[in-house]
Amino acid sequence: MKRWMFLVSVVVLALSVMASVVEAGTTTIQDIQSRRYLKCGVLHDYAGFGYIDGRGNYQGFDVDFCRAISAALGVEVRYTNLTGKTRFPALQSNEVDVVLMLVTQTMSRETGLGLDFSTVNFYDGQAYMVRKNLGVTSTTQLNGASICLTSATTGEVNTADYFRKNRMTYKPVMFERLEDSHRAYDEGRCDAVIGQSANLYALRAELKNPAEHVVLTPYISKEPMGPVTRGSDRQWTMAVKYIVQALLLAEELGVTQANVQEMAKNANDPEVRRMLGADGSLGPDAALPKDFALRAIKAVGNYGEIFERNLGQSTKFKMERGLNALWSKGGLYYPIPFK
Repeated sequence: MKRWMFLVSVVVLALSVMASVVEAGTTTIQDIQSRRYLKCGVLHDYAGFGYIDGRGNYQGFDVDFCRAISAALGVEVRYTNLTGKTRFPALQSNEVDVVLMLVTQTMSRETGLGLDFSTVNFYDGQAYMVRKNLGVTSTTQLNGASICLTSATTGEVNTADYFRKNRMTYKPVMFERLEDSHRAYDEGRCDAVIGQSANLYALRAELKNPAEHVVLTPYISKEPMGPVTRGSDRQWTMAVKYIVQALLLAEELGVTQANVQEMAKNANDPEVRRMLGADGSLGPDAALPKDFALRAIKAVGNYGEIFERNLGQSTKFKMERGLNALWSKGGLYYPIPFK
């Protein structure tokens, strides 16, 4: 009996090793196409970026990028709710294929955790929000202001650094919890409150009179954010990169959700034709369908359309494009050529 059990154990171990070898021999794209769905790690309670609506559907800016990636590959998308604590372990353990949840790209995350930040899909930074009647139009005018802060956060440190660097003074109004800091600002107990600008726009939208508040520039920190992939599969990282870049280039070239199919058939611009798969082999060269960009744009529109639908002037957030505008309109986005 013991000998038989030993043989069974050996066989089970051998099968496990073989399965690991087979899995190790496949790429992320092959895995996704084999199972017919993309596993996307997202936020589920962040208004504007990743949330579940009243009908139980995932919505938001980052969620639309999940949809774009899945559409480019011709598969469905399944969402996994993650937190700041679980997002990286979920990616490293293959629980998800990509994380899209306002993750800031830093050197330590790429080098220490073995993650890849292929491209940026949202530029942000920590900022201050004030009431318009304070008469302040720039962060540089906050000398002597009282600031609502949350203890033991980067906001506390960044505020101290910023005011010291600019030889200004401020009065810290400290709280243990973020929601308490926000409530204090709403009650008028401080002149300004700090946060990621995206967070401040979301907060402003929930205030009684949103139009009475303004998010100041310049920002006091840099927060370049985007999709995160495992550093062990460069092919997948590049695929995600160029799906996002296609959405940016589409905006620059005037390709929209409404005209993308017509442009693929009749456009004379060589770059438009290459991007949409009418000419060349850019898609297959990246292990993607030839018309990957067409599929993504048809599903969610170009970058500008995604931004406006989720965050822009037609929404309650009324967020300005700012840094997230194209380079030709004063922003940071300078799409990579498709050639």
